[in-house]
Amino acid sequence: MITAVHTLIYSDDPDATRAFLRDVLQLPSVGGDEWPIYRTGPSELGVHPTVSEQDGQAWTTGTHHEIALMCDDVAATRAELEARGATFTGDTQDMGWGIGATVEVPGADGILIYQPRHEIAHS
Repeated sequence: MITAVHTLIYSDDPDATRAFLRDVLQLPSVGGDEWPIYRTGPSELGVHPTVSEQDGQAWTTGTHHEIALMCDDVAATRAELEARGATFTGDTQDMGWGIGATVEVPGADGILIYQPRHEIAHS
């Protein structure tokens, strides 16, 4: 039986990425400072199509995996993270299924932070 989802970030600068997760996102961790494992709370898993259309525009993404962090209020979360030094790659956008923005992660790819519009599966 599956008991949880374990996500991974592969980083060119693991120390900077870990500092970001600890200091900016303020994720609690276990495992000590050398190899911390961050508590991310409840999780859920979705599957999106690689070809999609919204508002008359079609796009293709190709197969890939993505990490997204959920929040209750994306504007407040973004402001709080920016106050702690986070940088976002663009404006907050309406994605249909949620409202989100991508936060830059030192040494790694950005992470989507979004306020879902869909029913929450982890509750």
